[in-house]
Amino acid sequence: MPSIYVFLDDLVKMGATFALALSTGWLFFQAGMPAPFLMGSLFGVWFGGALLRPIQPYLGVARWFHIPVILGLAVMIGAAFDQQMLLQITIWWKSLCVMMITTFIVCMTGYQLLTRWRGYDKRLAFFCSLPGGQAEALILARQLVEKDYVVALFHLVRVTVVFLSTPLLLAFIQGGDAVAASNRTLASMPSIFDLPLFDLGLFIFIAVLGLGLAFILRLPLPYLLGPMCLSILFHLMGWADLPRINEFVILAQLAIGGAIGARLAKVPFQEVFGYLKDALINTVIILSLFIIAALIMAMMEGFNFLELWLAFVPGGLYEVTLLALIFGFDVAFVAFHHTVRIIPLIFAMSFIAKRLPDNKEGPDNKEGPDNKESPDTKEA
Repeated sequence: MPSIYVFLDDLVKMGATFALALSTGWLFFQAGMPAPFLMGSLFGVWFGGALLRPIQPYLGVARWFHIPVILGLAVMIGAAFDQQMLLQITIWWKSLCVMMITTFIVCMTGYQLLTRWRGYDKRLAFFCSLPGGQAEALILARQLVEKDYVVALFHLVRVTVVFLSTPLLLAFIQGGDAVAASNRTLASMPSIFDLPLFDLGLFIFIAVLGLGLAFILRLPLPYLLGPMCLSILFHLMGWADLPRINEFVILAQLAIGGAIGARLAKVPFQEVFGYLKDALINTVIILSLFIIAALIMAMMEGFNFLELWLAFVPGGLYEVTLLALIFGFDVAFVAFHHTVRIIPLIFAMSFIAKRLPDNKEGPDNKEGPDNKESPDTKEA
């Protein structure tokens, strides 16, 4: 339990961090940027701290603050499952199998590229090569690898490239409308003040009970997997139908983006930019393999290629689902494929990552970028 002085210090750091994150996120939102509060908070805190070095000691998001954020995210992930989705499994099983096989190939290709060619530490390469589960990968990477900011860069590059390029692929003109509609969707989410007390209580009940059961069953990532599994059960059984809460979605983006930005601010720019080339190459590989799989599946089974591409491309569940809605595709088809890909990734990443050797046990990375020295970027 942190002392009162540590607690007050955490509050000061979070106050400064959230001030930068919220202001930059609001500017990105007004400018119509995709995922504005996540990208805005990350870039705002990162560049603000890097350019104004005296404020660096006052930036950071305490670990204890992440717990309610993780619990809420877990409940919302489980809410993506409903009874209607289960009825479509017999129809979609072929495309689901192709997507999961492609996901495995993508993970292995990226992992081999980063470890053998670029000399990355095995755990770091594993997290960087995951095609999805961005928030969950960042949460676990913070616990298991030193350079979790590299994981954030890889996922940020992938999601940004996907979200900016997919509208251009779908329609040269309507791409801007997709981003604007995404931000309108965020603004139109129900407020916590509009939520019935029963739904709010049920949200908290699932999160707390799920956490308790996870500890009893000794699940990995208990703050994430416990509430998520219980939320899936409640929504599949029809016992709950919880919406995404506007303030919490924004808070989660600010907490994750601000925490990563605070750590990036303490790392020299030249080291950060050294990883961008690898992130871009990895993103090109991921998208190329998924687009090949979508093309083959579309030709063999008669699927609409663009609809299948939206179902396969790892660019964020809510953002890609929104694009499907805008362009008139089957939203349930797209959302279900993304959910089925993400859930096994979440379960597997903790099991696999903890069994991979860390920096001390890994191969000698003299030729790779991961051998560079960097300041201690971990938060107390």
